[in-house]
Amino acid sequence: MKIAVLGTGMVGRTIGGRLVGLGYQVMMGSRTADNEKATAWKAEHGAMASHGTFSNAAAFGEIIFNCTKGMHTLEILELAGRQNLSGKILVDVTNPLDFTKGFPPTLTVCNDNSLGEQIQTAFPEIRVVKTLNTMTCSLMVDPNLIHKGEHHVFMCGNDDSAKKDVSKILMEFGWKTDNILDLGDITNSRGTEMFLPLWVRLMPVVGSTVFQIQLVK
Repeated sequence: MKIAVLGTGMVGRTIGGRLVGLGYQVMMGSRTADNEKATAWKAEHGAMASHGTFSNAAAFGEIIFNCTKGMHTLEILELAGRQNLSGKILVDVTNPLDFTKGFPPTLTVCNDNSLGEQIQTAFPEIRVVKTLNTMTCSLMVDPNLIHKGEHHVFMCGNDDSAKKDVSKILMEFGWKTDNILDLGDITNSRGTEMFLPLWVRLMPVVGSTVFQIQLVK
């Protein structure tokens, strides 16, 4: 399977590298075909890795991981091209964080809307699955880094078939079936995105970014 990763930051490079390690062909997309970070990432990961523009990557991928900055996501998806995205699964791991006023960041959208919903509304032809956005990127691809993997990852989206396909990738990352919690339709991204203001405040208290939610009942 061919997978596209939009974004060259730490999240995109981490997810892209893990996918290559699992045997997927992965193209990393950025604004320019010769992006320095994407070029270095391709050199590190060999023949199964490639890079190009957002449009190149979106056309290449059968499944697309959105690892862009949330404030720019809608613009970047336009650059990727509707014709390249149509009918495909978009795994949205981003959060609508606004750092323009410093740290901690605020959310550009919350309460009665979410970035996940904005993507789905603006691009109804895409099958959006929101997941992995409540943790640091190292845990996204290796839940066994802490507590023997006994913690939870959330997902939501309007397309049950798309969520099943994304669940399979999460299990390849190491997530246990019982620890993948389907919250329902895409409106539930409001809840997972609004966890981020708490997450950034927990980070200095915990003294690490490698922590995650475990539900206990």
